[in-house]
Amino acid sequence: MRVVVIGAGFAGLAAALRLRQAGADVTVVDVLPGPGGKAALGWADVPSGPTVVTMPGLFRALAARLDWPAPDLTPASPLTTYHAQSGRTFAPQAALHGGLAATLAQLTPAERPRFQALLNTAREIYEGAAGTFLFAPPPGLPALARYGLRHGLAAKPGLPLAQLVHNGPFLTPFWLRFATYLGADPYRAPAVLHNIAWVELGEGVWHLRGGLRALAGQLHAEAERRGVEFRWNTRVERLETQGGRITAAHTGAGALRADAWVSAVDHHLTRAWLGRPVTAPRLGVSGFALQLRLEETHAPAHHLFWPADYACEWADIRAGRLPRDPTLYLHLDGRAGFLLVNAPPREVLGGDREAYAAFLLRSLQARFPLAVTEARALTPAEYARTSLHGALYGRAPHGLTGSLRPGWTIQGVRNLAQVGGTVHPGGGVPLSVLSGWNGAGTLLGLPYDLLQPPTSG
Repeated sequence: MRVVVIGAGFAGLAAALRLRQAGADVTVVDVLPGPGGKAALGWADVPSGPTVVTMPGLFRALAARLDWPAPDLTPASPLTTYHAQSGRTFAPQAALHGGLAATLAQLTPAERPRFQALLNTAREIYEGAAGTFLFAPPPGLPALARYGLRHGLAAKPGLPLAQLVHNGPFLTPFWLRFATYLGADPYRAPAVLHNIAWVELGEGVWHLRGGLRALAGQLHAEAERRGVEFRWNTRVERLETQGGRITAAHTGAGALRADAWVSAVDHHLTRAWLGRPVTAPRLGVSGFALQLRLEETHAPAHHLFWPADYACEWADIRAGRLPRDPTLYLHLDGRAGFLLVNAPPREVLGGDREAYAAFLLRSLQARFPLAVTEARALTPAEYARTSLHGALYGRAPHGLTGSLRPGWTIQGVRNLAQVGGTVHPGGGVPLSVLSGWNGAGTLLGLPYDLLQPPTSG
């Protein structure tokens, strides 16, 4: 069977490897000049997208499936250091790795019980949902019904996240920000997204030696070694269908033909290529980032600097403008830095790109001086190369049903698997890998693979 995979991000690379491992003839096409999706934008020696990984067992399992040595993963400690305008800092540790006592010791006696209760709630929601919405095929009505009967009430249906996690002026923004990991406006997000907090605060995050761009390169090299063909700088313009099947992809470099197809790009783009209506969805958040080259070497670390008013930041984004006082997210590793702020999903934004970049750098330097030798801006327009209007995770997961991701099929198209961060099971590198690996497998009738290692840890 000949299969074309559109998109060489982590979902597309995982899809290509599983298909090739099963004996398919695989070609991967991507509009970018190399692998990695959002992680491949901008300078090659500085992060441009995700900077750490969660769910380390999944990466160990993937290495085992590919007959690689176990990946070099180092737990982040602390997970992130949070900086308030007042000068107060908070550096939580992973609860399952002995860090809960150290985390609670940083809080006031009044804050500790509520923090622990919210952490327990996050764990309950996560563990109730994982078997249906993460580590399983896209759920149908029977699976949704079983979840609703067994765990639905624990997910606080109908309750806004902001109401669930209210915990005073310092910790409320802390809990709210985890919803942004799926592109949500935290003030419009449902309470069920509180489960994301457990993945980080309970299970921890890990630094991967060489970073995620290096992982993309390793997956690409492995795919090439196994015979996968890659075509870079190739933009898909439309998908031709006949009798409910895709017969060709028309690109600027000519037509591609195959028996089956995997789209590992934003599912809105796939629909547009098929000539399907793409309604104006309520898109999730985009980003405005600075890649930084540094004069001094820094150990891998994450910092987050709160604005004076977190709610005002999101009011700006809802109004379609770059936030005037944004939350600053900073990743450091060696002589590279990555500064990211939330931005509306619009390729064309008011104001000057370089002026806003300079403003962000001044804002950072005022709170965390760094010897920066060079900076490069990445705007929603750059992220729009891999997603609709630069929305990092597609549709905003708002409302009771908003957090449900589309499945791996598009109605009326029999030989297509839609995978990646905008569909089941969701955004982020681990879930994108899981989506690509298993969604592509459905084309060949392969069994669902949990991607659990021989021994978890």
